[in-house]
Amino acid sequence: MTVHFVGAGPGAEDLLTLRAARLLAEADVVLYPGTYVGAVLAHCPPTAELIDTAVLDLDQITEHLVTAARAGRRVVRLTSGDPSLYSALSEQTARLDAAGVGWSVVPGVPAYAAAAALVGRELTVPEVAQSVVLTRTQARSTAMPATETLAAFAATRATLCLHLAITRIRELAAELVEEYGAGCPVVVVYRATQPDELVLRGTLADIADAVEEAGLRQAAVVLVGPALASPGGESWLYSADRPR
Repeated sequence: MTVHFVGAGPGAEDLLTLRAARLLAEADVVLYPGTYVGAVLAHCPPTAELIDTAVLDLDQITEHLVTAARAGRRVVRLTSGDPSLYSALSEQTARLDAAGVGWSVVPGVPAYAAAAALVGRELTVPEVAQSVVLTRTQARSTAMPATETLAAFAATRATLCLHLAITRIRELAAELVEEYGAGCPVVVVYRATQPDELVLRGTLADIADAVEEAGLRQAAVVLVGPALASPGGESWLYSADRPR
């Protein structure tokens, strides 16, 4: 049998791909990150075995996947957002390869896209920002490559989408001011699309105060850049002057 890594999106049960919903509906075993995913489990049949991986290490997760797959059960491994970002996909699939178990990947709505949709902003605005940097910071986590410092990304003045960074918001804001300026708009979205979602808007000068007052410690995406406020120019792609 094949283990299906399925992007659960930001958490809302109706923000899944049709393929993801079908695989969940057919699943015998579903492993899910309990901290971030809940409502999407409504797509699972009542007979499915649900395993919360929040308290499991990678080897324990792998053991569940391999055991279930070898038993001929239909297995779904849910990841929050999209499996291509911070999902430990590479580590898990390497272990499945070593065990001779097949796997597939189903994309999901990434958290940064859900956050941008929630506040109604395009992250690539003509003549303002045409690039988006998806990154994280290091706290109690895996070390960042030496070439991927926040300062280096900030020098591009692209729109930044910071994951796993909310506990260091004051330090990060201070680091970004040099390139973006204190008045640069910032949006923090906590648990986008879920019942307890929260949106905080501010600037690099005051966003840390808002985050600390709200007591946010996890499950938040930080968007930074002038594209969050500027109307910018108009795209050449849709210009009446563009040759057809």
